[in-house]
Amino acid sequence: MSPAAFRPIALMDSGVGGLPYLERARSILPGEAFVYLADRAGFPYGTKTAHEIEALVIDRTRRLVERFSPKALVIACNTASQAALAAARRVFPGLLIVGTVPAVKPAAERSRSGVIGVMATAKAVSDPYLDALVARHAAGKRVVRVAAQDLVAFVERRYVDASADERRKAVLPFVDRLVAEGADEIVLACTHFLHVAQDIASCATEQAILRGAPERVEVVDSRDGVARRLKTVLAEAGLLASRSADPPAAAARDLLLLSGAPPFEQSYAAFARLYGLAGPLPLDGSPAASAAEP
Repeated sequence: MSPAAFRPIALMDSGVGGLPYLERARSILPGEAFVYLADRAGFPYGTKTAHEIEALVIDRTRRLVERFSPKALVIACNTASQAALAAARRVFPGLLIVGTVPAVKPAAERSRSGVIGVMATAKAVSDPYLDALVARHAAGKRVVRVAAQDLVAFVERRYVDASADERRKAVLPFVDRLVAEGADEIVLACTHFLHVAQDIASCATEQAILRGAPERVEVVDSRDGVARRLKTVLAEAGLLASRSADPPAAAARDLLLLSGAPPFEQSYAAFARLYGLAGPLPLDGSPAASAAEP
């Protein structure tokens, strides 16, 4: 096995949204080590210009490369992928980079009503990239787009302490509009929304029943496709870590990193525990930071 195969895989997002992508990648790549960057200092991406997002992604990628020399990077953020994937590949030609793409294609293939809902950030919902994706994969379908920017902040700041009722109230305004428009497929086009995917699904079913809708509403995301793509590009490059290797326990080797200066909010420590990660730790390797006191 090439020595490069033992280098870690990096994932980055504006915050904690990409953690479910890390979880799925771990499940199909059990021999790998991972580092995950939540760009706390740059959060949120959904209210920034494409130029601002591109600059953030290039800067954070450079810092990850300098510190960890990862063999691959997953931009586990739809907004960042749309704004900066091409630029990141151009600036870092020797790094395997996988982006995330809203799951419009499978939603269009599965829709029975002919109406697809897309929940995204304020930036991504009107991005030309999404226009092209819809034109290519959902021709003949009606696509209803909802900018759920407030839900991004809810997940980042309040999710870990929120009750089931609070989560339902957070997703209801966006889900209700999509169900009212007749959507039977809801595409989660922001990785943060995966944390409340079950809440979105149950709320959608509830609203469909209340409205007497004949179709069952399904929620779709791109976790599986991104994880499979990551495995494929690593295999093609001869960089898959062998399962026969004896890596340390995941919780000891996989890291949650944060940009920005400590102390860090306690919610990040809670996310680290939920996903079995060491940290949170500062991106630039300054002394380890503990969560802020309540």
